[in-house]
Amino acid sequence: MATPRSVAFYTLGCKLNYSETSSISRLFENNGYAVREFDEGADVFVINTCSVTDSADKKCRNIVRQALKVSPQAKVIVIGCYAQLKPKEITEIEGVDLVLGAAEKFRIVEFVESIGNATSKGMIMAGDVREANKFVSSFSMGDRTRSFLKVQDGCDYKCSFCTIPMARGASRSDTTQQVIDNAKYIAAQGVKEIVLTGVNLGDFGNGTDVIEGNKIKKNELFIDLIHQLDKVRDIERFRISSIEPNLLTDEIIHFVSESERFVPHFHIPLQSGNNKILAAMRRRYKRELYADRVKLIKTLMPHCCIGVDVIVGFPGEADEDFNETVRFIDSLDVSYLHVFTYSERLNTPAAEMAEVVPMHIRRQRNEILSDLSETKRRAFYKKHQGEMRPMLVEHGHSTEELTGYTDNYIKVSLPYNPKLINQVIPVELGAFNHDGNLIGHTIFNHIPA
Repeated sequence: MATPRSVAFYTLGCKLNYSETSSISRLFENNGYAVREFDEGADVFVINTCSVTDSADKKCRNIVRQALKVSPQAKVIVIGCYAQLKPKEITEIEGVDLVLGAAEKFRIVEFVESIGNATSKGMIMAGDVREANKFVSSFSMGDRTRSFLKVQDGCDYKCSFCTIPMARGASRSDTTQQVIDNAKYIAAQGVKEIVLTGVNLGDFGNGTDVIEGNKIKKNELFIDLIHQLDKVRDIERFRISSIEPNLLTDEIIHFVSESERFVPHFHIPLQSGNNKILAAMRRRYKRELYADRVKLIKTLMPHCCIGVDVIVGFPGEADEDFNETVRFIDSLDVSYLHVFTYSERLNTPAAEMAEVVPMHIRRQRNEILSDLSETKRRAFYKKHQGEMRPMLVEHGHSTEELTGYTDNYIKVSLPYNPKLINQVIPVELGAFNHDGNLIGHTIFNHIPA
């Protein structure tokens, strides 16, 4: 029988996963495979997994079931963080042929070709995560308006709740020149916005260390990278994804405030507004530093959007600790929250901590902060109503309207006009619509003919 010649993908998790799935897709295309939509069926299904939530097993099992329902004879390959952390658990999912770890996933075509059409259920090719010590470039394509460009991978931090260092290995980075080359290639495809992604983005440069005397010094820094990217004139907008508050330096903030291409939008993980909990989480800052970062950003860029990650229900988080977090976030001039309910992760220090918060209380706290997030978001949007802001127009989800984001990450809806898609145009921000977006009003002269 012939070697399988079609492949489909399903991606769970972060922007980094989407960038890697897209690059792996191109590996298959370069080897003669036709890439199909997941629900169209294929000879090979690749599932790129996440380990951030505690439902990875359930999600993966459901996706495998969906794949085999469409194509019963297909080969099913599982990659990603869950695959590195719990490969044996994945092989127990009926229908999984092959599990690839962090160091093996970019050799996926080689592994798929080697198993051919043989009966191969439950094979594991997931070595020690320390073998994932080389940086592999990746970026997403297919959405012609925006691309996620990976510039850093892995993490050397030891947050007590996190499995990412065990799933992705040590911190390592691309070179500035390779990132520039990738950005120019992405620009040549007509993409208007690049989102820089990484596990610990502000740690860019780790892995390119040079020894000077008795000291190890980074050869390249994140600030150096963004200075160089700002010169890539074929990309209209660069956006920085999540960056740790202790790595978000004054220099970076000042640079973004003066840049023509780096948009006024930061996403800065907080995790808790209580210093006792931050210490238990082994975070590398106190809430006072976080408040200083927000203050400087808003002083230089009052229009800047600031997103916040926060975890509720961490072990030892008493009611007064959570309430302090609520008050702290409420006092900050931030724009939205990503709220995570703490879940125990195997082999992490936090999983062994006492004073476990009952699950129903964790969920209640999630609801409280989710409500606060919506209040913050609407207040931020309302503050900018009536302003003119540049918007990158995307497809939208119907033939009646288009959607997109302003430079400062306000979601805008426009009447459907296909000539606007993938254009950066000035819009006047109007009233809220039924989806909670702002209605945009275009200036006729700026609509393409």
